[in-house]
Amino acid sequence: MNIIIKTKNIELTESLRAYVNKRVDGLKKFITILHDDTVPLLKGKTLSEVFLDIKKETSRHKKGDIFTVEATIHLPGRSLVAKAHGEDLGKAVTQVRDELKREIRKYKLKKIELPRRKAKKSRKEIF
Repeated sequence: MNIIIKTKNIELTESLRAYVNKRVDGLKKFITILHDDTVPLLKGKTLSEVFLDIKKETSRHKKGDIFTVEATIHLPGRSLVAKAHGEDLGKAVTQVRDELKREIRKYKLKKIELPRRKAKKSRKEIF
């Protein structure tokens, strides 16, 4: 899985890159489930890029910095987008990861699991 990180008003240090990679790399197991050749929608498509946009906003806030993290994954038929704001960059990255997990599960249920269940049910009715 390829994680592309873009920053604004914050320097992308090696430690920040490692932290974000560690947090977001947990999505790998959910995305590899979608690399299934038996699903007609996904044949020949690669789902290996996560785009992360990290911003630090300092103006118009009374205290401290506000971090905004936005993540995008492009899937066949849909793009999943997750956003989080917070005073702590680590918490914002974790919130984005959790939101993407939920959205990937919903996508998988809608596009893969339900058609398989319907096919099994119709086969049972035939026999």
